[in-house]
Formats: sequence, structure tokens, C-alpha cells
Amino acid sequence: MFMTDAPPHTELLDHAAYAEAVQIAVDANAAYYGDGESTLDDDAYDRLFRGIQAYENEHPDEVLPHSPAGKVAGGAVTGDVPHTVPMLSLDNVFSAEALTRWVAGLERRLGRPVAAFSVEPKLDGLAISARYHGGRLVQLVTRGNGTEGEDVSHGIGTVVGLPLTLAEPVTVEIRGEVLMTAEQFEAACAKRQAHDGTTFANPRSAAAGTLRAKDRPYVCELTFFGYSALPLPPGDDSELATRLRELPHSEIMELVAALGVATTGSTPVAGIVATTVEEIQRRIGELAAVRAELPFGIDGIVIKADSAADQAEAGFGSRVPRWAIAYKLPATEKITKLIGVEWNVGRTGIIAPRAELEEVELDGSKVRYATLHNAADITRRGLMLGDSVMVHKAGDVIPRVEAPVVHLRTGDEKPIPVPDVCPNCQGEIDKSQERWRCVRGRACKIITSILYAAGRDQLDIETLAESRIVQMIEAGLVADFADLFTLTHEQVLALDRMGETSTGKLLAAIEQAKARPLSRVFCALGVRGTGRAMSRRIARHFGTMDAILAADAEALQAVEGMASKKAALLVTELAELRPLIGKLVAAGVNMTEPGVTPPVPGQAGAADGEGADGEAADGAAVAAELPLSGKSVVVTGSMTGKLGELSRNEMNELIERAGGRSSSSVSARTSLLVAGEKAGSKRAKAESLGVEIITPDEFASLVAAFL
Repeated sequence: MFMTDAPPHTELLDHAAYAEAVQIAVDANAAYYGDGESTLDDDAYDRLFRGIQAYENEHPDEVLPHSPAGKVAGGAVTGDVPHTVPMLSLDNVFSAEALTRWVAGLERRLGRPVAAFSVEPKLDGLAISARYHGGRLVQLVTRGNGTEGEDVSHGIGTVVGLPLTLAEPVTVEIRGEVLMTAEQFEAACAKRQAHDGTTFANPRSAAAGTLRAKDRPYVCELTFFGYSALPLPPGDDSELATRLRELPHSEIMELVAALGVATTGSTPVAGIVATTVEEIQRRIGELAAVRAELPFGIDGIVIKADSAADQAEAGFGSRVPRWAIAYKLPATEKITKLIGVEWNVGRTGIIAPRAELEEVELDGSKVRYATLHNAADITRRGLMLGDSVMVHKAGDVIPRVEAPVVHLRTGDEKPIPVPDVCPNCQGEIDKSQERWRCVRGRACKIITSILYAAGRDQLDIETLAESRIVQMIEAGLVADFADLFTLTHEQVLALDRMGETSTGKLLAAIEQAKARPLSRVFCALGVRGTGRAMSRRIARHFGTMDAILAADAEALQAVEGMASKKAALLVTELAELRPLIGKLVAAGVNMTEPGVTPPVPGQAGAADGEGADGEAADGAAVAAELPLSGKSVVVTGSMTGKLGELSRNEMNELIERAGGRSSSSVSARTSLLVAGEKAGSKRAKAESLGVEIITPDEFASLVAAFL
């Protein structure tokens, strides 16, 4: 995702506002580099810092000596261990245009084109130097003020990816980033919760505080990824030292990995070498697209001149190298206030809390609500009303509250009220699992359940409004959506404001719904853990409802995207839904998926032409010949022409009938983007990734046989 302009900075209108901003930034830096618990989130600090820079550029005679601008780590920290070579910060750019200007400026400085660029993720952690003597790890040092850092060697042995002994007995300094993965962060929060009832605000502050902590009664694991290597000592003239001074950066990283130190080369965001700005921008798009799926945080992409000669010639400024830049990505985490909690009941009876927040902008969108998962999660995280909370959002993922920022509490916070009865029907709550559920299950939200089943993307029963469903329930005509198919002309006609014409239309729509494909019928059931896309995959995989009901958890896991936990839940759900399914069958509702060969008895997963002997039959060959076979397709914008009347769900069904897989977001794995009118950011992302883009008319021609 490319930003066209730099993010806004804090406007400082006079010297008093500037002086206050400087003090806030200095205090925030001191807190972060002290115990990892800053009063500002990264985005708020960055905006403040840019505001300070802007004011100082306009008023150079008013610059305060303790200003963080122009200083490594904002000048907040010192240390007692001198660095062998200064550990500098990086300058930032925020748009493709600014990146292009930076490359042009570097090439003007060199007087020639840059030979090649290394493009790597900017990890969201803490920079450290790891010193090895004779292949043995002897010292860890933080970046500090860039000239000297803090000795944190007490952390040796707690950092994954930083071996105690290298593969070769060499003396070398490895520099890199210490961070917490999502799994390590959850474990660290659990340990802190058990110790003092609080949690960490986010993985970055948790890593910073953990690395410096010396007297904690519990140990939290960290992760290290190396990003450079230096001779140790600097004047060393050994063969290794010579290679480290002469090799391109990309080859140095291969050497680091060969020594047994972790690098991002083993992750989905491995560094690459690019020779053009277009290649750099394409890789930025790829890394941004997978950002939300990573087990660790990245907040940008680092672009470096790969050649040692180019780096040496470009040189260094007082704070940053001139041969490297960081392309910053939009913030996905911010601190805001938790002002309320809503307890909502879903159509399956699940009781889910939702956080109401002071509005905050995250990843390009305004956020007022975020998920809280369940009551146990609220307790685990120690959340209270009025808390300052860290909210996280990435890509198309629903925003979530990570944790309270405990050190910002004022004492006015209050416990979050937890319901004793179902918020919808005031009935009993089943609290046997972490996700609470009304004991009435689907019956608790019967109106919502029937309305959902009758929706356009499920059974598509036209003219069935919510008010009509309420009438039917109150008249005792329906208890679930299967009862719709047994309604008589006389029963419907007797309802308030129903005449012959409207009764005929409604009954005709219900009759048409009987013929919907299995995928839509299955989706109408509202099975927990499934939606439209998963319902289509299940129906395409098994072919019939009988085959689905006969499948155990292991057989269900053969469906694409079906994890073991979801498969086990599906088995439980289907057992609960058998009476409803039985009523649908008795009413004559279709229970097969068109175009799918029913499985051979005893071979529950053998659909789509797979025979009982397990070998691919003609169906597999046919599937391979489909126009979208093996392709991931994203649809965006308003469809026109032959596709103009199709809903987004109908477009997804069309994609899958033609052999493809529908997706809602553009990524490096996207094969094709169908871009209609007002395509927006998805088109821009597809262009940056080099994804094929076609018009609705072109797509209609491609899949004409399936329309």
C-alpha cells in the first residue's frame, strides 16, 4: 500500500507549543528506552517528532539544545559500552514519489546509478549488537545514543535466533533487531498477568522492557533477526573481516545465516535485491500485503544500497547513513480510550463483547469499535472502563483491543460489567466454554436467524421482510427457517396486510428457494465458524449434505482452509443442526451441489470426480481445464455489463464455478483483479504488485460459459 503524501505532523504554532512538544517527546523517549512503557504510541510520537522538525526548520534560531531532532534515539539514552561503529537511525519516506526522489538524490551524490538495492522488512523491535569471540556469544549491547549503548548481556540465552555458539569459531559483531512474536507476546502477557495482574501494551514495548529487565521473577522469551555484520575489532584484517568490508549486503546476510544466526531470509518477508525503483516498489507492495499475516510486527521496509563500494562512497550523516532509507507503512496500532462495552448476541446465540472507543484513525480508516473476543479475554487482559488501550488493525482484519496501557491509569477506571443473563432474551447463559452462549442457542435470535437464512446470499427469498417474520413467529407458524417451506396459502393469506398477490409472490419465492444449491443451503444454516466462502468450499468438496453429515473431523480437514479446531466445532454444530436439516429434507429442499460428483459410499471426501480407489478421475482433468483453475481472484468496484446485476456473493460463486478461488483482499498470491468503476485502493495495490487487472466485460468473456 503506497501513501501519496507524508502523514500529517503535529502543528506547533509558537515557541511555547514547540517547547512543550520537545518536553513531551523527551519524556516519552525516556520512558520507552527506560522500561519500554512510553506515554505515546509510535504514530503519535512520529507525528510529534515531525512537528518538532518542521518547527525547527522554520525557526532555526529557536532550537532547544535538548530537542530530540537530529539525535539517535531522540537523545534519550546513553550507555557505558562504546560501539565499535556508530549504530545510527534511518531517515523515513512515506510515499512512492518520495522514495523515487531519494533514489535520484543518492545517484546524484554518487554521480552514477546505484548498482543494486537490498529491500528488507523494517522489523518493529529494538536494535542491538551481539558480540561473538571465537564463535561464542559474550555480550549484548543496545543501540543507546548511537555512540554507546547499555550492556544487556543478562539476556543471553533468552533470545531465539541468537545462538550461544556460531557454526564457526569466528570473532564478529552481529547487529539486528530483538522483538516478540505474537506467540511470545501472548506468553509474556500471561506470565505478567499471573505475577502482578497487568499485561504488556504491545509486543514492541514488551520486548524493550524485557530486554532491560534484570530482576523479574519470570523470564520472557524474545526473538532476534540479524540485519548486518561487522568485523570485531574494527581494525581486524582477518579473511572474515576483509569479506565483511567488501561483500554486498545481500551476501553478508547469507554469511550471517550460514553462521546460524536467524535472518528474515527464512521468513515470508525475506530480503531481495532490486535494480530498479519499480522493482523496489513492487516488493514494498508485496511486504505490505502480507503484513497482517506475519507472526511478528513490521512497520516499514528498509532500502539500502547493496554494494559495499556504493555505501562507502555515499557515506554517513550525523544521525543516519546516506545510503539507506526506511519506507514507513501506515500505523496499525494506536492508543485510545475504552469508553464502553456492548454485549451482543449473534444469530447462533453466541454472546460477544464489543469495545466502544474514542475514535482513532488506523491503517487508513476511522475506528470506533473493536472486538474483545469474550469475557475470559477481558479478564486475562485486565481491561477496565476508562482505560487507555492499545488498539491493533492491519489490512482487512477487524480491529481488536490488545491490552490496557497500565502506566497511563489515573485511578478513575472502573470494572467492566459482565452480564448475568442473556442480553437478548434474559435467559440463562451457558458459561462452560470461553465463548459464552445463550442456552436457547439459535432460538434466542430466531428472527435474526430466519432473516439471515432468507437473505440474498443464502436462500434469496424475496419479499420476506423482518416484520413478516415477526408476524409468523407470533402466529406460531414458524420456529425456524425450515418451517417456511411448509407454509400454506391459507396461513400466509391470514397474516395482516397479506393479499392474494403478495401471498402468491412470497410462496413462489419460497418454492424457488428449495432449488438453491447446497452451498447456499449450508450457508443458510448459520454454522458457527463458517461463512459464504467456507460453505461453498464444503459443498464443492463433499457434493451432498449426506456426505457432509457422514464426515468426521479428520475428513472435514480435507476442505481447504479448514483447521482442526474449526473441523471439531463443525462436527458438534452439525449434530445440533440435524433436526433442522431433517425438516429441510422432508420439505423437499435441495441437498446437492450442481456440477459436483457425489462421493462413493465410504469415501466421504471423494467429490469432484475422485474415485473410490483414491486416484483422480476425469473430474480432476476437467477442473484443470476451467478458465480460473488454480487462480485467486479479487473483485473490486462496481460491476457493469453482464455482471452488473450480480451481488458480490454471486460474483464469488461465479469465480468458484469457473475453477478459481475468490478472495476479499489483494496480496502477492492474487492472480487476477476484476476492477469495476471506483476500484480504489485495491487497484493501486494490485498495480504495485504486478497483479493482472481486467475489466468486468473482459472477465464476463473469460467466464461466459458459467454465467
